[in-house]
Amino acid sequence: MALSREQLAQRVAQELQDGFYVNLGIGIPTLVANYIPEGIDVMLQSENGLLGMGEFPTEETIDADLINAGKQTVTAVDGASFFSSAESFAMIRGGHVDLTVLGAFEVDEQGSIASWMIPGKLIKGMGGAMDLVAGADNIIVTMMHADKKGNSKLLPKCELPLTGYGCIKRVLTDLAFMEIKDGAFHLLERAPGVSVEEIISKTAGKLVVPEYVPEMSF
Repeated sequence: MALSREQLAQRVAQELQDGFYVNLGIGIPTLVANYIPEGIDVMLQSENGLLGMGEFPTEETIDADLINAGKQTVTAVDGASFFSSAESFAMIRGGHVDLTVLGAFEVDEQGSIASWMIPGKLIKGMGGAMDLVAGADNIIVTMMHADKKGNSKLLPKCELPLTGYGCIKRVLTDLAFMEIKDGAFHLLERAPGVSVEEIISKTAGKLVVPEYVPEMSF
């Protein structure tokens, strides 16, 4: 069975390490803030100038003036700091973010990502995506494996305008967790109940499949 948005966030949260500075992109990545494992101390960063985001607010804790880069209301943890977007992007461009989690329209077998626009469609802007993929070495993309028509979003070569070239190392979809290396997607884990055959059929790019592929655990 394909993973839900919440399960995708839970699986990404397992990749967090104590002491990490983490940037969570708009969409599914923002949900990771709700699933940080106990005993793990991380600081979540937002491009608009916040280091130390907490879980999404409840009706009791909501503050309309406290938002992330996607204009969603957020909370701040003890020790959080607020600063200008210029300082925030200096942090990103200087390579001071330990893990970046982004959404995407397409990812290809070279590790390139298309995430900021679809020609002919109205967009709000590219945000900080290009800075994030250029300034970070450790990037996980979370996305659907295929579009609504069943077309693969894991391609030999991205067809949409690129956000970054050769920068993505790991991809988590609703069907599988993969590493990108040596010009191919390498299957690491599969969603519970999802067959290897389904993953193969929905992956247009080169896919390397080991003899045994474990199911993800939550």
